[in-house]
Amino acid sequence: MAPADGMAAPYASGLVETDPGTFIHWEQSGNPQGTPILYLHGGPGSGLGNGGWRQIYAGPQVRVIALDQRGCGASRPLVSDAPESLVGNNTQALIADIEALREHLGVERWLVSGISWGTTLALAYALAHPDRVTGLALAAVSTTSRAEVDWVTVQMGRIFPEAWARFEASAKRLAGERIVEAYARRLAGADPAEREVAASEWDRWENTHMSLAPGRRRRELLHEDPAERLVFATLVTHYWSRDAFLPAGDAILARIEHLRDIPLRMVHGRYDISSPLQTPWRIHQALPHSRLIVAEDAGHGGPGIYERLREAVLELL
Repeated sequence: MAPADGMAAPYASGLVETDPGTFIHWEQSGNPQGTPILYLHGGPGSGLGNGGWRQIYAGPQVRVIALDQRGCGASRPLVSDAPESLVGNNTQALIADIEALREHLGVERWLVSGISWGTTLALAYALAHPDRVTGLALAAVSTTSRAEVDWVTVQMGRIFPEAWARFEASAKRLAGERIVEAYARRLAGADPAEREVAASEWDRWENTHMSLAPGRRRRELLHEDPAERLVFATLVTHYWSRDAFLPAGDAILARIEHLRDIPLRMVHGRYDISSPLQTPWRIHQALPHSRLIVAEDAGHGGPGIYERLREAVLELL
């Protein structure tokens, strides 16, 4: 995707302490007087990265606010440095961090946008604080339900049997453990070498199933940087093994009708095998006022998704 007009580096950034010893990194870009948009990154644990996502939201009419979610990116402590911090790292804590940032920056209400895991967090935040959300613009939509996690970690082995055989064997499951639980246990452990091996194997599987879109360039690993790989794998398995801390009656799909008064746009790739189209379709069926845009040429992200997400954001401004 070509850079959009108005794309620029952040004009402000900083840290906000949301719990004793927990510091959340945030940034703002665009127009300080523009319409506030909150961007929620994927993962969990991917962080804001090099900021390429800013081109989706760039424009003279928007004030884009983003944060590195707890435990990753430029927030501190990193889960890789302090595995014990996982105890307080959950969806409810992330929602509280978002609210702390909103108050810190003096924002009354904002348009909330997210990609991949960021859509789960955006939906959970909107359910917790609907009065603070003017609209939702989501891409590569997921709710991180038990069924979705089992699809990625078990059932998708029917599509990538060779890679899955290695992924499953490398989990080193104990009796009664799900694959994702085994990886979560090892990644939260005390042995640095064991954590590094588990992170690499998890990352290799993630890279395998990211998309079936033709022409996608495949690498061996999703994250080339071992430090980023460890943070990503630790947080993904931490959340996925616990149903995103939204089990049973608190699951997003069980409460989705509560968002019937919030404008909603969803963009999803037909080739997105990591997060099948069924999830946003179910949301769309429950919320007829929503709009679901299917990118026939896209998978889990990529230019085709980002261009359509930008259009969806502009519709909601």
